[in-house]
Amino acid sequence: MSPVLLAVAHGSRDPAAQECVLGLTGRVATLSAEARVATAFVQNAAPSLAEGLHDAVAQAGADGVVVVPLLLSSGYHLSYDIAGAARAAGVPVAAPLGPGPRLVRPLADRLAEAGVPGQVPVVLAAAGSRDPRALADARRQAAMLAAHRRAPVVAAFASAARPTVDEAVSFLAGLTGQPVAVASYLLAPGLFHDRLRLSTARWVSAPIGDHPVAADLILDSFRGAAGLDVTPAAA
Repeated sequence: MSPVLLAVAHGSRDPAAQECVLGLTGRVATLSAEARVATAFVQNAAPSLAEGLHDAVAQAGADGVVVVPLLLSSGYHLSYDIAGAARAAGVPVAAPLGPGPRLVRPLADRLAEAGVPGQVPVVLAAAGSRDPRALADARRQAAMLAAHRRAPVVAAFASAARPTVDEAVSFLAGLTGQPVAVASYLLAPGLFHDRLRLSTARWVSAPIGDHPVAADLILDSFRGAAGLDVTPAAA
């Protein structure tokens, strides 16, 4: 029986967010020769994490399921919600999708799609968290994007932490004398992306969404947790 890759997203009341996540996991399913792909949500959408785990374990047994968090950093949802539910079910949890050098490409591609010139300073805008690990992860990703763009990139947060996105936009505009772009360090649309679109930045990129690199990262995260060979695709 094939194992189950249970992709677990944060969840949103915005139907566009669920559509985006299902588009991404659908892409993963077309690429995966070794696992069935299922999707669940921590909150605000169905199926819930508990329902997804129950169904996956019923299909493949606890030894045949790997939870892959569709998260771009560490933090509360990974450490408590997802890890706790998976531990209770006896199921392993793979690493989150970020931060990492391979995410630079989808972030850069989304900025290009928004028409952002190459040398424009960028605010890498994450959802935000009170967990210092999540904030540190966003700053690490900002440093990677800055090295790629050879331009200033500052991490900021849509909620729960500082600097806020508008604070970071103001800082970079004052520092460089240039208009500023926001790179959405989000997987899907929803409340946080709506907030970013209201920022004072000249440009705001789309979320990473179903970018091919995101699909590759999900599969590689699954393979790593399942003890399978991982040969990352070129970024």
